[in-house]
Amino acid sequence: MRQRRDISEFSLSFLDVICCGFGAIILLLMIVKTVEPAILEKTIVNLDGQVAARKNAVFELRGQTAVLRQQVSEQSAQLDLTLQTLAKLRQERTNILGQFVASTEDAEDALIAQSELAAARQSLTDEMERLLGQDFRRTDSTIAGIPVDSEYIIFVIDTSGSMQNFAWPQVVRKVRETLQIYPTVKGIQVMNDMGDYMFPSYRAQWIPDSPARRNAIAQRMQTWAPFSNSSPVEGIQAAISTFYAPDKRISIYVFGDDFTGSSVESVVDTVDRINVADAEGRRRVRIHAVAFPVHLQNPSGRIWRFAALMRELAHRNDGTFVGLQDLR
Repeated sequence: MRQRRDISEFSLSFLDVICCGFGAIILLLMIVKTVEPAILEKTIVNLDGQVAARKNAVFELRGQTAVLRQQVSEQSAQLDLTLQTLAKLRQERTNILGQFVASTEDAEDALIAQSELAAARQSLTDEMERLLGQDFRRTDSTIAGIPVDSEYIIFVIDTSGSMQNFAWPQVVRKVRETLQIYPTVKGIQVMNDMGDYMFPSYRAQWIPDSPARRNAIAQRMQTWAPFSNSSPVEGIQAAISTFYAPDKRISIYVFGDDFTGSSVESVVDTVDRINVADAEGRRRVRIHAVAFPVHLQNPSGRIWRFAALMRELAHRNDGTFVGLQDLR
């Protein structure tokens, strides 16, 4: 009886141990199965790569920052140089403007002196003729080569399309300048190359000279555009035939750019017949001419005929021919 009981107790304890051992092994297998060492190692490797990439990006940004700082420094230096150059140019501009103002004042003073000289010459005309005789001819009665001893002025102006489109601002300016060299005259008249009057109310009459009348002429010039055939012959003939008087000193100023007529000689002969010389050899009316270079870019026979005509008329009629070089 004792022997049987001992064997039974030993057998139960061994089975318990075996079961506990198997259970422990199963738990260990389950723990090892859920946590794999390979995944932990991969995560660590990925994090190291990201850190290295971030470090490289930081180094690259530092390099770009250094380059940008260098560019800013260079541009700042260039800006300083530009500002210095600009200050120097401003100073030069100030100096040039000062010289221009001084030159303008000198030119105005010279113009005033010329006007006063012209006025003195005109005012002395009658007295000098009384003392020296009517055949006395002054050798210095000119301004810029144009005699200024006339007491009456007639403008004969080409109002053709070429003059209106390309030369008109200069024409207006030359009319003003011509009047400036005659401070005071007894009469003025303006007509176009066809003999049409600027002011029909003064047809065949002298326009009284005054600052207001001169301003009115300059203002009317801005819009005055009667028909023209680009030939000064009709205007010259009308001016001489209408306004000649033996007791008047008259000058005609012809402004034009070309001559559409066919014969220069016939015009010269016609003017010779109506503007005959007096006993002392003086022509009744002086004829001056100003040629405007409208067609110089595409020259033709019309501009050469105009130049030849007006040079000959000015020469034969105690006047001056002036050929302008540009339209400024």
